Amino acid sequence: MALFVHPSSSLRLTSEADEKYANVNWEELGFTLIPTDNMYVAKCKQGGTFSEGKIVPYGDISISPSAGILNYGQGLFEGLKAYKTEVGRITLFRPDQNALRMQMGADRLCMTPPSVDQFVQAVKQTVIANKKWVPPPGKGALYIRPILIGSGAVLGIASAPEYTFLVYVSPVGNYHKVSSGLNLKVDYTYRRAHTGGTGGVKSCTNYSPVVKSLLEAKSAGFSDVLFLDAATGRNIEEVSTCNIFIVKGNIVSTPPTSGTILPGITRKSISELARDIGYEVQERDVSVDELLEAEEVFCTGTAVVVRAVDSVTFDDRKIKYITGEKALSTKLHFMLTSIQMGVVEDTKGWMVEIDGIIGIDNFLIQT
Repeated sequence: MALFVHPSSSLRLTSEADEKYANVNWEELGFTLIPTDNMYVAKCKQGGTFSEGKIVPYGDISISPSAGILNYGQGLFEGLKAYKTEVGRITLFRPDQNALRMQMGADRLCMTPPSVDQFVQAVKQTVIANKKWVPPPGKGALYIRPILIGSGAVLGIASAPEYTFLVYVSPVGNYHKVSSGLNLKVDYTYRRAHTGGTGGVKSCTNYSPVVKSLLEAKSAGFSDVLFLDAATGRNIEEVSTCNIFIVKGNIVSTPPTSGTILPGITRKSISELARDIGYEVQERDVSVDELLEAEEVFCTGTAVVVRAVDSVTFDDRKIKYITGEKALSTKLHFMLTSIQMGVVEDTKGWMVEIDGIIGIDNFLIQT
């Protein structure tokens, strides 16, 4: 069965083509889906290469009930953002790194990935086709969700005969609603990943198992959950959707990407920025005891950016940490977002400017 796209019939807050922004209340953006105008779709047969993708109206898709993604969870996703700078340019943050991570995940799940160039071009085309939805400077970002799925029909356990690469977007604000630091609960019951599994790639199957733990934590008043390693239960690994760092003195420590930790792109960038300002960054096992003795704790990720942790609760112990102006996380957040928003010169070569002269008519297929 071929995959078809059904234009969405839901009401979208859109504007005329000559308007600069969509009709969105930018002051109240959260991290929830706001359907936009268009998305990108490309297909590939197993062992082949992806066809030239098309920009199509955002909408539902039809897929075989025996598709690899539905039956065996053969799928990956990525997350990155587009930003509007003060001078009106639209930029992306290190999209090649997301492309490379998708290729790594595709190898683990026996899928055919798009090339780095096609990935980046698909992201650019999708943003251009939805440029009215990029929030004004300082009001948020356009979250970009590339997906690679086994869309072909398969009955026995095997790699799907066809793959679909899809990119959609949504304007977003802060991932966590609270303006203060996060209040984490250490989960010593459930585990997110184990050695030899898929914790080190962005597999779709990694995320639904954390929902139960997350809902339980939120119902008890916590912001999020911090998971421990499956092997010993003594070392910290990840929060549900982001990496974690601890600070003590001049040393910043974060768990290693040894197969159970997702190699976060924000994590990698923040580590480099911390080294630039004189901190020693260690990627190593971090025990719960070290976490409880740390002076500062913070999380990083595309969605959360850099977020201070106000407290961690382990059993009946609640430990408070440094937050606010004196916190390293505050300085690192300012450094990173200044680069992303074009406030300071990008000496790292991290930002990729989107050529706004390209028109979506080059890509849009009519329905």
